[in-house]
Amino acid sequence: MALHMIKLSVGTEDIADLQRWQEERLRREGKLYHRTRMTPKRADEILPGGSIYWVIKGMILCRQPLTGFERALDDEGRALTLLMLKPELVATEPTPHRAFQGWRYLDPARAPRDLKDSGGAGLPPALAAELRQLGVW
Repeated sequence: MALHMIKLSVGTEDIADLQRWQEERLRREGKLYHRTRMTPKRADEILPGGSIYWVIKGMILCRQPLTGFERALDDEGRALTLLMLKPELVATEPTPHRAFQGWRYLDPARAPRDLKDSGGAGLPPALAAELRQLGVW
């Protein structure tokens, strides 16, 4: 099972907002990525099959399959890593997660299930999260 990454989506209101932002980048630049200064040292454990799990407003709400890592330079010539992404956002069981800086590795055993696989498709994220915290779902 592949290792995953987790990242805050700062300023994003919901999954639809993240989708709009990414569609604009894809239209403008012709590729979809998230840029970061740090290169994952465990990249070989992430690919193939790993995803980036997005934390939106304190909740893991979706994941996005990673397709690769590319090296790049910013406008000032500093090295960057581009986390290359598939354009699909997969809703997950809403799971509370505290804020952190940068990105982190996410063990597959701790990753929330896809919402369609958990029987919670169609539930509002806040309700699904509350039911999950209560142990009802």
